[in-house]
Amino acid sequence: MEKATIGIIGGSGLYQMEGLSDVREISIDTPFGKPSDNLILGTLDGTPVAFLARHGRGHRLMPTELPFRANIYAMKLLGVEWIISASAVGSLQEQYAPTDIVVPDQFFDRTRGRVSTFFGEGVVAHITFAHPVCDDLCNVIADAGESIGVKIHRGGTYLNMEGPAFSTLAESRLYRTWGMDVIGMTNLQEAKLARVAEICYATMALVTDYDCWHPEHDAVTIDMIIEYLNKNAVNAQKIIREAVNRLTGSRRECGHSSALKNAILTQREAIPAATKKKLNAIIGKYVGE
Repeated sequence: MEKATIGIIGGSGLYQMEGLSDVREISIDTPFGKPSDNLILGTLDGTPVAFLARHGRGHRLMPTELPFRANIYAMKLLGVEWIISASAVGSLQEQYAPTDIVVPDQFFDRTRGRVSTFFGEGVVAHITFAHPVCDDLCNVIADAGESIGVKIHRGGTYLNMEGPAFSTLAESRLYRTWGMDVIGMTNLQEAKLARVAEICYATMALVTDYDCWHPEHDAVTIDMIIEYLNKNAVNAQKIIREAVNRLTGSRRECGHSSALKNAILTQREAIPAATKKKLNAIIGKYVGE
């Protein structure tokens, strides 16, 4: 199978990656089904990358329908070590204005029943997740944004809501009192699964609106969001390209490449052979085939 060390997951408004050369499309089957779409492989200024449209081309999949496990497992099969994730969000704080970009360092889960692990079926593991993103990758993205003049904010908490409806006014006001910074529908599950897969992960949260709490912006409309999505997509493309250039040739020193080393609790001989085979790309180096 072809390889790429850098993966890009594009969210609402970012359905393709400009500037790719030697482009080819591949279909990947995983133990968790097919990803959201075929993956696009190519080179960005000479560096191999893999691009995936999170919602599928044409935006066919709702947040609750996304095959998160298949998406991350496919990246793992390709040898991806870093995932740069772009996602449209609403702002819960005045300082994050539409078209700004936030690189959050925390998540808060408000989803219901979404599967956020590869484990089960005879194997148990508990990863540490106090710091849910890769600080090194976050810094690369933020530095890249600043270098090209984009208004980018380091740190903050991404509240992952269920969707697909936007917040009620009561919810939006409550999240502000909790100290949440931006609100979206997709990235927490990606971050958890990427950590389990020992892939460094960071989010570019592309602000499209003030949710519904702001007295001067109290109604989120699709037209408004699309207008800002288009502006954000241009900036996101520039940042990703610069970040890829900065990552090229880098070695990971954050420790996330061994996140599972002490996390698997199940005795090795007790893990069913079928589960070992199913999860080989993730746990094979610790439990054997």
